[in-house]
Amino acid sequence: MQRFGFGPRPGEYAQALKDGVAATRAKVLTVPAVDAGAARVVEPEITDLGKRPAANSKEIVPFSIALRNQTQQMSLWWLDRMAMSDHGLTEKMTWFWHGHWATSIQKLNYALPMFLQNKTLRANCLGNFKTMSRAMINDAALQFWLDGQESTVKSPNENLGRELMELFVLGVGRYTEDDVKASARALTGYQVEKSSGVVTFNAKRYDAKPVTILGTTQVFTGETLSDFLVARDDNATFIAERLWYRFMSSTEEMPKSYSAKSALSNRDIAAAVTAMANDPAIRDSKNDLVKAPVEWFIAACRALELTPSNLKTPGQLFNYLDKLGQVPFNPPNVGGWPAGGAWLSSATAQYRIAFATWLVKQSDLRALTEIPVGSRVVKSADWLGVAEWSPRTQSTLRASLNDPAQFALLALCSPEFIVSA
Repeated sequence: MQRFGFGPRPGEYAQALKDGVAATRAKVLTVPAVDAGAARVVEPEITDLGKRPAANSKEIVPFSIALRNQTQQMSLWWLDRMAMSDHGLTEKMTWFWHGHWATSIQKLNYALPMFLQNKTLRANCLGNFKTMSRAMINDAALQFWLDGQESTVKSPNENLGRELMELFVLGVGRYTEDDVKASARALTGYQVEKSSGVVTFNAKRYDAKPVTILGTTQVFTGETLSDFLVARDDNATFIAERLWYRFMSSTEEMPKSYSAKSALSNRDIAAAVTAMANDPAIRDSKNDLVKAPVEWFIAACRALELTPSNLKTPGQLFNYLDKLGQVPFNPPNVGGWPAGGAWLSSATAQYRIAFATWLVKQSDLRALTEIPVGSRVVKSADWLGVAEWSPRTQSTLRASLNDPAQFALLALCSPEFIVSA
């Protein structure tokens, strides 16, 4: 529930214990035809704001306000989907791919292309990686983020070609600098209207000559280059490595026998996720995983029965996420966010406590207060989807039995809740 979703809502973990591992795993991995919870989240109106007005013009102020509002509404919409979904796998995989094809609104300065990219990632998040990669080659936000629109036959830009191989499809050390230069030529011709998210292809800017990439010489287009790279064995290895790193362990090396790799033989993402969930590695005590800030926040919202968009002052919400180092649609660089111990420091601990305090004050703590005081320590583990409290955490929680707000704060900031065992 924590790794393949955003944690249980009150009662779901206790029910899962009754249902058993096999039934629960099948439920977590089976995407429903309609997710009623996600369907209740109203889609924001994200529009084309047109060309940015001149810096000193009278139009720049309303433009900036509209852009800020659209960005905020888009972010709240996605956080609401994470928190409200009855089935968390789709949003968790969309979140994973957002970090994989990391694109930031900071460079685009328009919400619409980011909104369209998010929909593309969601539509393909459990589909076929070949289809996803083709779609991302034609994605306006990614193209602009990596300067694809500046790449012409006279001056090919290497950014997109390099990251396509290094960070998106093959991985480090599985290509040469000559391959990067050749890929840059194959990826020429794209033009982006960043306010609308429309991508067009200009044949006059495209290098139509044959190039040699990874030993194969032919005329490549962006899409045929994507297909060519995805078809290589290195692609299955690399995507399995990324899935391992984000879902299994950011410290332990992926075993050569990891079943997700063979499950990707046809580039079927859903098959790879199912293999991950059934792999013995998920039961290995070495493979614990620190929740990233957004994952921790959404898990807390689900436990506290809070909807992100209904929290007091959205600005305060994004301020807390920013202090913890993770805001949707704003990864720090093309490599995405860090993982594991990078989220654990004395500074983030203080910010997390302040954030949790702010959240607890806005919850009626219904699920917690309905647990009899005498069994509150043990049963609160079921409330939060924690396998078992350590003796130290149990002792700490017992000291706050008669103060539900303090109890909830301590539980949400406990090692057992911060780390998915």
